[in-house]
This record gives sequence, C-alpha cells and structure tokens, in this order.
Amino acid sequence: MDNELNWSNLSFGYIPTDYNVRCRYANGKWGEIEVSSSDIINMHIAATSLHYGQEIFEGMKAFRGADGKVRIFRLEENAKRIISSARGIVMEPVPEELFRKMVIEAVRLNARFIPPYGSGASLYIRPIELGMSAQIGVHPSSEYLFMVMVTPVGPYFKEGFKPTNICIMREFDRVAPKGTGRWKVGGNYAASMEAGERAHSLGYSAVLYLDPKEKKYIDECGPANFFAVKGGKYITPASESILPSVTNKSLMTLARDMGIEVEERHIPVEELAEIDEAGACGTAAVASPVAEIDDLDTGKKYVVSRNGEAGPITTALYNKLRAVQLGEEPDVHGWNTIVEGI
Repeated sequence: MDNELNWSNLSFGYIPTDYNVRCRYANGKWGEIEVSSSDIINMHIAATSLHYGQEIFEGMKAFRGADGKVRIFRLEENAKRIISSARGIVMEPVPEELFRKMVIEAVRLNARFIPPYGSGASLYIRPIELGMSAQIGVHPSSEYLFMVMVTPVGPYFKEGFKPTNICIMREFDRVAPKGTGRWKVGGNYAASMEAGERAHSLGYSAVLYLDPKEKKYIDECGPANFFAVKGGKYITPASESILPSVTNKSLMTLARDMGIEVEERHIPVEELAEIDEAGACGTAAVASPVAEIDDLDTGKKYVVSRNGEAGPITTALYNKLRAVQLGEEPDVHGWNTIVEGI
C-alpha cells in the first residue's frame, strides 16, 4: 500500500487493495472460496452477464470504531437483498452463510486498507454476482461467479453536511412499473445515467424521479431512496419500483426509536410544497440533505431549506446512524458485525 495515502482526503472512488474473494457456482453447487490478488476476471465473450444483464451487486461499508474494533454495518440485510435480486432475475442465490464468510474474509484480508477512526473514511464493500455461462439465447445462466471486492473511500460530503438542490424531469424513467427497480441490478443504474448527467450539467446533485406509471408520486432520488419530514413525521415513498434501501430501513428504525412517527406511503408531487425537510439516503452518503427541489417541467420550485442548513431531524438521524456505525453509541438493534483480531 502507498504509505502516503491521506485517509482524510480520499475520494469516493476506486483504490486498489490486496485481495478479493471469489466463489463459483457450477454443476448445481457452489464451490470453494478462492482468494485472489488479481483485479482481472476471465469471462467468456458469450457470458449471460454481458449479453442479457444477469448481474447483481450490493454496497456496504466497514468502519474502524471509536474502540478500535472493525464493524461491518448490516451485513445480514445485504445478504438477504442480494438473494432477492438473484431470484428477481433468475440467478442462483448466494447462501447467506457463504455471503457472510466471504464479506468477512475480504475485510480481514484487506485490514490495512480500513481507514482509521476519526478520518471520516471507511472501507467500501462491493459484493457482485455475474452470470458466466456461454450462450446465445435468452435464458438464465447455469454458472455464476460471486466476488467480494473492497476499496477505501473518503467521506461522501467533502464540503461538509450541506443541503444540495435536486430536480424533477418527467422525460426519464429509471425503471418500469413492475420491472427491476426493487432489485439491485446494474441495468437500473445504466438507465439513470443520461438523466443524471443532464441534471449535473444543470447544477443539480440528483434527479428526483416520479413513479414510472402515472408520474404522480415521488419515486427514487438518483441512486438513493427519498425521504422527507412533514409535521414532525418521517415520510418515504412506498412503491414496488423502488430498491428497498438498507439505510432507509435503518433511518426509519432510528426515527421510531426517537419517538418520530414513520409513514411509508405514496407521496404526491404536490405534497413537496408542505414538507419541512428532505433527503436522499443510501450507503454512500447515509443521508444527503436537500435544499431545493426544482420541477423543470412546470417551473415550480420547492424550497426545503431556507437557511442553507440541513434540518434538525435529518441531522439527528444522520448523526445517530453514524454513531452506531462507529461504535460511539450502543448498537441496540445488533446491526454491526464485529470482525475480531484486525
């Protein structure tokens, strides 16, 4: 490792690490776990992942805590979600115990890349499963490769925890009404890139999508779930086209712990005029506060933060979740997996 790595100045990007962990499914069973120091995979040119999008992944983090211990946040939830994604596009699900072993092994083998406590950085964990069978013909693969790679990443907010502006554009749909939105497949992200790049070119941090069927209700916010605070309640969209965010689930639990009522329901776009706070939540940012939502089709501007600061409930939830991840507060829900001996 480059000893000059500046932990406090890492970007949210890819930095090579020592090892990744792999396992193959063939002849109806999962094989042995393999450790590799190569960042290359050999793949047939007719593999189903390349031609028919049989590709799923997860995103999670490990943290060096205040007590020096290494914690992986909500490993079990990510294990369950990748199984749901696999079933959704007819891939072989990775057994929970295999997922768990491989994630822990990848973290352990790359322990020297786990940023120190206080740096604001973390070890990003990317499990990925690929269809590997060589076939020309649209049907599921019979062979799969599951891998876990890791990379240290810097804090998502380089300029601090400050609200940003997002926009609504109705000409783009991220997913179909009963499509792949509820699963973490690469195609969902490919489908969001044109809208995302256009939004960035206009000075917005993300696109707030409306539901793909009626264009009446709030859907996802870029690659993240959307939430808002209205009259002291935490509200977040209920939709089968939205990826069930592990971070959003965690924030909802913490909100209830704090005595805040939680509503998962349809949120009509007009209701944005009545909200007090808003944010996008996901593994990368935890909670990214919103300052203003501009509807580019109608010209309507929904000003969420009038003082340029994150709202009190968004801030409290962000700080609470970070404190649990870093071992600064008790992990009362048993969300963290502690990796011993590193």
